[in-house]
Parts: sequence; C-alpha cells; structure tokens
Amino acid sequence: MTDLMIEATDVHKAFGAQKALDGVGVAVPRGTVLGLLGHNGAGKTTLVNVLTTMLPPDRGQASVAGFDVVAQAHQVRSRIGLTGQFAAVDEGLSGHDNLVLIARLLGASPKEARARATELLDVFGLGDAARRASRTYSGGMRRRLDLAASLVGHPEVIFLDEPTTGLDPASRLGLWEIVENLVADGTTVLLTTQYLDEADRLADSITVLSAGRVVASGTSAELKAQVGRRTVTVTLGRADDVPAASLALERAGLHPVAAGVALTAPVTSSRELAVVVRALDEVGLEAAELALAEPTLDDVYLTLSRHAA
Repeated sequence: MTDLMIEATDVHKAFGAQKALDGVGVAVPRGTVLGLLGHNGAGKTTLVNVLTTMLPPDRGQASVAGFDVVAQAHQVRSRIGLTGQFAAVDEGLSGHDNLVLIARLLGASPKEARARATELLDVFGLGDAARRASRTYSGGMRRRLDLAASLVGHPEVIFLDEPTTGLDPASRLGLWEIVENLVADGTTVLLTTQYLDEADRLADSITVLSAGRVVASGTSAELKAQVGRRTVTVTLGRADDVPAASLALERAGLHPVAAGVALTAPVTSSRELAVVVRALDEVGLEAAELALAEPTLDDVYLTLSRHAA
C-alpha cells in the first residue's frame, strides 16, 4: 500500500524537436483528485499517456499505485481506468454488452461480467437504456457509459482526460457527482480539464502546465492567494458622485477604477471595506451597494498564462 498513488519526477517527452513534457513532476495522494490545467498543447494528454503506459518517457520516472510505468506496465494497467477525450464505446453493442465485453476481457466469468455490467449501469443511471444500442445514446449517456467502462475492473486510479468536453450543463453536473462519489469511496483521480469551474469544484490540488512545464501547483485557494487579488466595488447612487468618491478612495490609499456609477479597487483583505466606508463618509457620501469579490480560478489561470507566455 502506498499513500502516493500517482508520482512523476522530472518527466521528459519529445516528438522530434517539439518538447511535449519538459521536466514535469506531480504527486497525487490516495483518495484525492489532481486537476491538471493547461491550454491545448500544454502537455496534459501526453502526461496522461505516459502515466497510463501508452507512451514511454524519454527521461524521468513515473509510478502509479506504486508500480513503475515502464518496468511494471502490466501491473499499472491492471490497476487503472481511463476515460479519454472522446467516448470509446462500441456503437453497435448495447450499453450492457459493452460492459460485459470489457469485463470478460479482464477475466471475469460470464455470470460475474453480467452482474458487474448491471451494477454499473444502475449506478450511472443507464439501467433503462441497458439493452439499447449505444449509438442511440445522447452525448451525456455515452460519456457516462464510457466512465462506467473504465470502472469495470474496480481500478484504484482513474484518469479522466477532459471527460465533460461538449456536454450540456446538466450532464456535466451529473458526471461531477459521480466523480465525487468515487473519490469518497477512496478512488484516486487525475482530471485534465479546460473548465476552471470543474477544477475548482472537484480538485483537491491543481497543477498548471504550459509548454510542457509546470508553472504553478497547489490547492485552488493557494493559487488564488498567489496570483489573484480581492476587489471591492462601490456602487453609488448618482454619476455626479463618482469623482468625489474616487478622490476620497485615492486619499485612503486605494486605486479605484470607474465604470458608470461603480468604482472598483483592489484590496488585500476584507478589513479594507471599513477603509472604504470611512473614506466615503468623510466626503458625505454613502454607497448604494458595497461588494467584496474574491479572485477566481479564471483570474489565476489568465495571470499564469500571461506570465508563462
């Protein structure tokens, strides 16, 4: 038993002159979710392919569930599940038969395979469509079937490579809930995504890749604190009050930016709300609305992307 279920150190991978991974390192404890963020071509899928034994690294070391991805590839593959960017199901087979086929390939008896297929179809809300050809499934249903297929062998580690791309909001929420339930049961997940709200909700820790390198890592809160800034927005009752309010905030040490009847200024803590109120009171003004906004993961990602560029 190992506490680190995914570990990579100084992993390099190149395709000709193109460096896809340039010294990447990650560490994912058991029963947690690592969110892997990055633009197209950042190296996310290449790293997943290395960790799932589909590509050997040029340099560096990587292990999954305590097994080396090169020297012990068979042991790694027997302990993982993978859902790629596109649903990989046989459209000519029913949902039930897709899962039975995979279970049989993994060594289950016919009875065990049927039982496992029925169990997973019920878990993923596909029981009513079990006997229908998967070509008749909606996009969300196919993704659920694809995720169910990756769980047939009771994997300890699941790799989800942009699993909700192209799904409608309701289907995305459904998949998020499934992932949360898996993690609650002790499964370890590596999730690549371009949806920042997805990483914010699901990931215990986040690694940001750019041009094959790790440019930031930490929890969502840590990343926000590192590169994001809180802002306070003052909404005034009249446009005529904006100049006086702006001058008052500047005297208080803030740097407001006006937009209509609102002034927005970066702050370091919520305590500065009192500074804003006092500054306005000194010039006889009162805010119609006062709001404190926390930095978002979108802010973090855009800032990191600019720095990496």
